[in-house]
Amino acid sequence: MRILAAGDAFVSTDLLKKAVRAELAVSPDFRELSLAWPVEPFGPVGGVHEASGTEEQVIAALDGAEVAITQMAPFTKKVFAAAPGLRMVSVCRGGPVNVDLVAATEAGVAVTFAPGRNAAAAAEFAIGMLLAAMRRIATSSAELLAGTWRGDYYSYDKAGIEVEGTTIGLVGYGAIGSRVARVLAAFGAHVLVSDPYADQDRVRADGAEPAELDDLLRRSAAVSLHARLTDETRNLIDERRLGLLPHGAVLVNTARGGLLDYAPLAEALRAGKLGALALDVYDVEPPPPDWPLRDAPNVIATPHLGGASRQTADRAARIVAEEVGRLARGEKLVNVANPDVLGR
Repeated sequence: MRILAAGDAFVSTDLLKKAVRAELAVSPDFRELSLAWPVEPFGPVGGVHEASGTEEQVIAALDGAEVAITQMAPFTKKVFAAAPGLRMVSVCRGGPVNVDLVAATEAGVAVTFAPGRNAAAAAEFAIGMLLAAMRRIATSSAELLAGTWRGDYYSYDKAGIEVEGTTIGLVGYGAIGSRVARVLAAFGAHVLVSDPYADQDRVRADGAEPAELDDLLRRSAAVSLHARLTDETRNLIDERRLGLLPHGAVLVNTARGGLLDYAPLAEALRAGKLGALALDVYDVEPPPPDWPLRDAPNVIATPHLGGASRQTADRAARIVAEEVGRLARGEKLVNVANPDVLGR
């Protein structure tokens, strides 16, 4: 089997190759491509989103490959047209956003992905952001290192809030949101969950309370976003819904930038409507130099690190390698994004 391993500085080519070798009885014929992400930001390439590298790089690297395994390489209509022998693209991400699924299906190429690969890392990161924002950990640290001792943070009106006994709302209840809920419930929080597609009995079993979104926002002292970005959820938290939050509420977005309307956030922070804002994802990545939130108060901002754990990279490589093994053994593929192609 000829396989293209298109790695990057996080899920490396060597890591992908090692995982595949562990799955196959015979060592495959590898083609290799190393991409510049995350040193260089991802972006749209040839009609797909969040990709690294060029179509021409991928076409040249495929060189007759039957299988491609990658995290970031763009697989577009142009790439599929140039690779008639390709049978499967296995993407080690929670969703194959770097693959044109319509073109893949038309070409008869199965596309697999790695759901839950970063669920533990992302859940831990979201909880860390909640704690940092609710207790002013990150902002007070930055101020102290800049030379300012904020003793006034011990005054009642500026002090942080505890998780225990606090109502915290989670928007989205997949692999990440459900983990966050269980941890917060263990902390003693009253957890509200808004997700119309979640099993409501499971939500209750995890110690949380199902709620309609607007009701959740009105009742929550802190809100963390965990929904997938779709046409339905784009700008889900807009200016109207921000206005529903209690005065001084904490808002955390470690999911997708497009879930949140960023335009009103700076003013909401300055007016005290938002007590703190913690972000790991953005409507534009990286944010531009004139980004309004750079000088807004009580902002924590990290460069899209929620899934950045070594275990995530190891797990991602293992998941795509398992799909390669299934293909080689003639077994049914598990995590297929375009199942209509399987009958061909």
